[in-house]
Amino acid sequence: MKVSDIMSTEVICISDGASLKDAHHLMQTRGVRHLPVISETDGALVGVLTHKKMIASVLSMLNKYGQGALDRKERYTPIATVMDKDCQSLTPNEPLSTVVEYFIDNKLGCLPVVDNNKKVLGIVTSSDFIKLCRTLLQQQA
Repeated sequence: MKVSDIMSTEVICISDGASLKDAHHLMQTRGVRHLPVISETDGALVGVLTHKKMIASVLSMLNKYGQGALDRKERYTPIATVMDKDCQSLTPNEPLSTVVEYFIDNKLGCLPVVDNNKKVLGIVTSSDFIKLCRTLLQQQA
Protein backbone atom coordinates (compact mmCIF):
# COMPACT_ATOMS: atom_id res chain seq x y z
CA MET A 1 0.00 0.00 0.00
CA LYS A 2 1.07 3.56 -0.61
CA VAL A 3 0.25 7.04 0.69
CA SER A 4 -2.34 7.73 -2.02
CA ASP A 5 -4.37 4.74 -0.74
CA ILE A 6 -5.15 6.38 2.61
CA MET A 7 -4.53 10.13 2.27
CA SER A 8 -7.34 12.63 2.63
CA THR A 9 -7.64 14.71 -0.51
CA GLU A 10 -10.05 17.36 0.76
CA VAL A 11 -7.40 19.34 2.61
CA ILE A 12 -8.07 22.67 4.27
CA CYS A 13 -4.98 24.85 3.73
CA ILE A 14 -4.22 28.37 4.90
CA SER A 15 -2.09 31.11 3.36
CA ASP A 16 1.20 32.13 4.96
CA GLY A 17 -0.17 35.69 5.00
CA ALA A 18 -3.00 34.73 7.36
CA SER A 19 -3.14 35.53 11.05
CA LEU A 20 -3.32 33.21 14.03
CA LYS A 21 -6.93 34.39 14.45
CA ASP A 22 -7.69 33.23 10.89
CA ALA A 23 -6.18 29.81 11.63
CA HIS A 24 -8.03 29.53 14.96
CA HIS A 25 -11.32 30.35 13.24
CA LEU A 26 -10.66 27.93 10.37
CA MET A 27 -9.82 25.06 12.73
CA GLN A 28 -12.98 25.70 14.78
CA THR A 29 -15.40 26.08 11.89
CA ARG A 30 -13.99 23.33 9.67
CA GLY A 31 -13.23 20.83 12.42
CA VAL A 32 -9.60 20.23 11.45
CA ARG A 33 -6.52 19.81 13.64
CA HIS A 34 -3.83 20.32 11.00
CA LEU A 35 -3.44 23.15 8.52
CA PRO A 36 -0.87 22.94 5.76
CA VAL A 37 0.37 26.49 5.21
CA ILE A 38 0.86 27.51 1.58
CA SER A 39 2.72 30.43 0.04
CA GLU A 40 0.62 33.37 -1.12
CA THR A 41 2.91 33.76 -4.11
CA ASP A 42 2.98 30.28 -5.63
CA GLY A 43 0.74 28.02 -3.52
CA ALA A 44 3.63 25.78 -2.46
CA LEU A 45 3.76 24.18 0.99
CA VAL A 46 5.81 26.33 3.38
CA GLY A 47 4.79 24.92 6.76
CA VAL A 48 2.18 23.25 8.94
CA LEU A 49 0.16 24.58 11.85
CA THR A 50 -1.16 21.99 14.25
CA HIS A 51 -4.03 22.44 16.67
CA LYS A 52 -1.64 21.72 19.52
CA LYS A 53 0.74 24.51 18.42
CA MET A 54 -2.14 26.94 17.85
CA ILE A 55 -3.63 26.28 21.30
CA ALA A 56 -0.21 26.64 22.94
CA SER A 57 0.26 30.01 21.23
CA VAL A 58 -3.20 31.24 22.21
CA LEU A 59 -2.73 30.14 25.84
CA SER A 60 0.65 31.84 25.96
CA MET A 61 -0.92 35.08 24.71
CA LEU A 62 -3.77 34.74 27.18
CA ASN A 63 -1.35 34.31 30.09
CA LYS A 64 0.92 37.12 28.92
CA TYR A 65 -1.63 39.76 27.82
CA GLY A 66 -4.94 38.74 29.41
CA GLN A 67 -8.38 38.05 27.96
CA GLY A 68 -8.97 41.65 26.90
CA ALA A 69 -6.01 41.75 24.53
CA LEU A 70 -6.26 38.17 23.24
CA ASP A 71 -8.42 38.88 20.20
CA ARG A 72 -6.21 41.77 19.06
CA LYS A 73 -3.00 39.78 19.60
CA GLU A 74 -4.36 36.81 17.64
CA ARG A 75 -5.41 39.11 14.78
CA TYR A 76 -1.95 40.67 14.54
CA THR A 77 0.12 37.51 14.95
CA PRO A 78 1.20 36.23 11.53
CA ILE A 79 0.73 32.50 11.10
CA ALA A 80 4.27 32.39 9.66
CA THR A 81 5.64 33.11 13.15
CA VAL A 82 3.76 30.19 14.72
CA MET A 83 3.78 27.45 12.07
CA ASP A 84 6.32 24.65 11.88
CA LYS A 85 8.53 25.67 8.94
CA ASP A 86 10.63 22.49 9.06
CA CYS A 87 7.72 20.19 8.31
CA GLN A 88 8.23 16.96 6.45
CA SER A 89 6.05 16.03 3.51
CA LEU A 90 5.23 12.95 1.48
CA THR A 91 4.62 12.06 -2.13
CA PRO A 92 1.57 9.99 -3.11
CA ASN A 93 3.67 6.97 -4.10
CA GLU A 94 5.62 6.52 -0.87
CA PRO A 95 5.05 3.13 0.78
CA LEU A 96 2.98 3.15 3.97
CA SER A 97 5.51 0.89 5.68
CA THR A 98 8.03 3.75 5.57
CA VAL A 99 5.51 6.40 6.57
CA VAL A 100 4.24 4.53 9.62
CA GLU A 101 7.78 4.27 10.97
CA TYR A 102 8.22 8.00 10.47
CA PHE A 103 5.01 8.69 12.43
CA ILE A 104 6.16 6.43 15.27
CA ASP A 105 9.71 7.78 15.43
CA ASN A 106 8.73 11.47 15.26
CA LYS A 107 5.41 11.40 17.13
CA LEU A 108 3.72 13.45 14.43
CA GLY A 109 0.01 13.87 13.89
CA CYS A 110 0.12 14.64 10.18
CA LEU A 111 2.22 14.77 7.05
CA PRO A 112 1.15 16.78 4.00
CA VAL A 113 1.25 15.04 0.63
CA VAL A 114 2.74 17.18 -2.15
CA ASP A 115 3.59 16.99 -5.85
CA ASN A 116 6.97 17.84 -7.39
CA ASN A 117 6.20 21.58 -7.13
CA LYS A 118 5.35 21.32 -3.41
CA LYS A 119 1.62 21.84 -4.14
CA VAL A 120 -0.56 20.16 -1.54
CA LEU A 121 -2.40 17.12 -2.92
CA GLY A 122 -3.56 15.66 0.37
CA ILE A 123 -2.68 14.92 3.95
CA VAL A 124 -2.03 11.77 5.96
CA THR A 125 -2.90 11.87 9.63
CA SER A 126 -2.55 9.44 12.49
CA SER A 127 -6.34 9.03 12.21
CA ASP A 128 -5.89 7.74 8.66
CA PHE A 129 -3.66 4.98 10.05
CA ILE A 130 -6.24 4.14 12.73
CA LYS A 131 -8.91 3.84 10.02
CA LEU A 132 -6.60 1.60 7.99
CA CYS A 133 -5.99 -0.54 11.06
CA ARG A 134 -9.75 -0.89 11.61
CA THR A 135 -10.25 -1.96 7.99
CA LEU A 136 -7.46 -4.53 8.19
CA LEU A 137 -8.79 -5.91 11.49
CA GLN A 138 -12.30 -6.19 10.04
CA GLN A 139 -10.92 -8.09 7.06
CA GLN A 140 -9.29 -10.59 9.43
CA ALA A 141 -12.44 -11.20 11.44
